[in-house]
Amino acid sequence: MGEIVHPTIQDGWFREISDMWPGQAMTLKVKEVLHHEKSQYQDVLIFESTDYGTVLVLDNVIQCTERDEFSYQEMITHLAMNAHPNPEKVLVIGGGDGGVLREVVKHECVKEAILCDIDEAVIRLSKKYLPGMSVGFQHPNVQTIVGDGFKFLADRTNEFDVIITDSSDPEGPAESLFQKPYFELLNNALREGGVITTQGSENQWLHMPLIANLKKSCKEVFPVVEYAYTTIPTYPSGQIGFMVCCKDATRDVKKPLRAWSQEEEEKLCKYYSKEIHEASFVLPTFARKALR
Repeated sequence: MGEIVHPTIQDGWFREISDMWPGQAMTLKVKEVLHHEKSQYQDVLIFESTDYGTVLVLDNVIQCTERDEFSYQEMITHLAMNAHPNPEKVLVIGGGDGGVLREVVKHECVKEAILCDIDEAVIRLSKKYLPGMSVGFQHPNVQTIVGDGFKFLADRTNEFDVIITDSSDPEGPAESLFQKPYFELLNNALREGGVITTQGSENQWLHMPLIANLKKSCKEVFPVVEYAYTTIPTYPSGQIGFMVCCKDATRDVKKPLRAWSQEEEEKLCKYYSKEIHEASFVLPTFARKALR
């Protein structure tokens, strides 16, 4: 079998160029291309980089790297999980790499965690090439469903304590996951006092109008809607945000209801802490004004 080539890789460097972040690009030096296929839904590329470990790329956009994935996985998961008093049943939409599942099952209160991802290729290839993330699939309380998250939710009412939407960007197969009808489905599928987090339309430096529209859509459905963010080197402009929403109008999702001890935090997490939980909702002035 010959060397795998891909249009995003030139002169030994992967280049992430997109209209969603005009005038800038992310480049990573490639050590070896491990796999490339076109699945039913998207272009899937996996390569080993010189400094960021194994990298998963969908439709030419970095989804995760072994070096920094934990900052995203931990924050999108624990912001929701620790804003709920006792999350026993959890749903992950997307997240086929298994990273969010890995974080969900760190909470001993979880009796059932279901993952629904539309693309079996992401699950299959993550199990092969990203064992540190896909370990989440091995937990006995985890169930995996290959299918459309939108359709899956349509049949669910009053079923989940927490729902985490770990989607790719609002283009292609994930576009419908950023619109009001989707949040109405989420709301219906949640039990009383339920919490959601969703990938919050990228980045304060690049996408404030998108984030403001997403927050507006969420506020038409949920009484509590807050925007938080994390830092992560290989996402555009080095950060990504989350919408954290709750069905309980009295709940302050910005303060964790449950917390690990510092010793437990250091054992379980590399990025998240109860202090980081609160700090992640503190926005720079320009973003705070845009999201009023």
